[in-house]
Amino acid sequence: MPLINVIPGEKIPTAPLNTRLPVWRIPGWLLLFVWLARGTARSVVLAVRYWWITGPAFAGAWVSERYGWKVALGVALVLLVAGCTWWRLHPSTWLQFGWYPAVGRIRRLWVYRRGWTAAMTACGLVGVHGGGRWIPRLLTVRSNKWGDRVTVRLLPGQHPDDWATAAPRLAYTFCLREARAFTTDRPDRMVLHFVRRDPLAALVGPLPVPEVPDFAGLTLGVREDGDPYRLRLTGSHVLIAGATDSGKGSVVWSLLRSMAAGIASGVVEVWAFDPKGGMELAAGGPLFARFAYDDPDSMAGVLEEAVKRMKSRAARLRGFTRQHVPTADDPLIVIVIDELAALTAYLTDRKVRDRIKESLSLLLSQGRAVGIHVVAALQDPRKDVLPFRDLFPTRIALRLTEPGHCDLVLNDGARDRGALCDEIPETMPGVGYVVLDGVREPVRVRFSYLNDDEIAELAVTYARPQIGGDQ
Repeated sequence: MPLINVIPGEKIPTAPLNTRLPVWRIPGWLLLFVWLARGTARSVVLAVRYWWITGPAFAGAWVSERYGWKVALGVALVLLVAGCTWWRLHPSTWLQFGWYPAVGRIRRLWVYRRGWTAAMTACGLVGVHGGGRWIPRLLTVRSNKWGDRVTVRLLPGQHPDDWATAAPRLAYTFCLREARAFTTDRPDRMVLHFVRRDPLAALVGPLPVPEVPDFAGLTLGVREDGDPYRLRLTGSHVLIAGATDSGKGSVVWSLLRSMAAGIASGVVEVWAFDPKGGMELAAGGPLFARFAYDDPDSMAGVLEEAVKRMKSRAARLRGFTRQHVPTADDPLIVIVIDELAALTAYLTDRKVRDRIKESLSLLLSQGRAVGIHVVAALQDPRKDVLPFRDLFPTRIALRLTEPGHCDLVLNDGARDRGALCDEIPETMPGVGYVVLDGVREPVRVRFSYLNDDEIAELAVTYARPQIGGDQ
């Protein structure tokens, strides 16, 4: 048996199991001394731990004792006026450095710390070692307008999936709306995101069009923590899956809007495919360098043209660079397909379907490095409909009809980690979960919505430049 066992957690006191221990008679005065010493030490530890309470209290008591209660009251009023002035003059910094840190400390003490042991025990997150029970340590609580980010230290033997499974139960335990578990850069820590107010409940309107699009972070909507969501298009392809009226158009038009300045300057070329006869994408016609919407054979031809462009560009860049840099003379090509299944599964002409599948497979496997990216949307995520799902590094799942479809679109185990796509209400179109290759946890996002008038205005304002020979 080792001499020392170190468990990074807090031990839960338990009754002794062995009743055959020797009985020691201790004098009463010694018990009183031990009790006083223990109480004093505990008080000192608590005073240091909660310095933000004890510090002002001791300072107020000292000022009141030294200068009188009127002076202490005057100092408190001055601090109150200073805080109100700060709040009125610069509310953003007041919330960031004043209000939200105070809310986080209070909620750590009053909400989480008070019921932490019971919550860990009830949710099965308690460890057993050396005859004792240990609970994960609550480290910090960071609050904002929407919720709390609670950082905890894992016990030995725990896995992030244990916390992802327990997160919904923890939310109900602490009387909150929702909870999600996220890993950190430290393998012994987890962050629990508790939602008090849903930032995705309200519709997200059109976002500002950046003067220069940042393809490493295109702003498309709002994250579940209230921050802007930025999609990385560089070095990626994007798959969008969702049931009817789930908001797939919101994702596509948000992406086009974020690249609109690049389209107008010629740095971006959009090749659009709309197998529904152009009903979905026709309003953005002036934005597109290619627009195929009627004949499947012509769509196959345009995709084969994209493959030729990809191969010629790869031959030109080979030996000079490993990543294409878009310019007006050598633009980024974004291939947008509104209903991918109509091209890969529902075509009756087998030869045309095979041509399309071959071209898409080549573009998805070789196009990223040379600046050719595929953004595809579909309703049916089954593997026989989409055989090359794994070639999309970025996958977005909106509202889906069946629980099993969540893992089909995102990756295995995504629903267990919080991607409840089948539970998204029909009244919240544009809400979905995003998964990136190499990232365990899905991110909940609401994409911005553009109505018909805003799409028409976007197409007129940021129409692509007309070049001789355009078709």
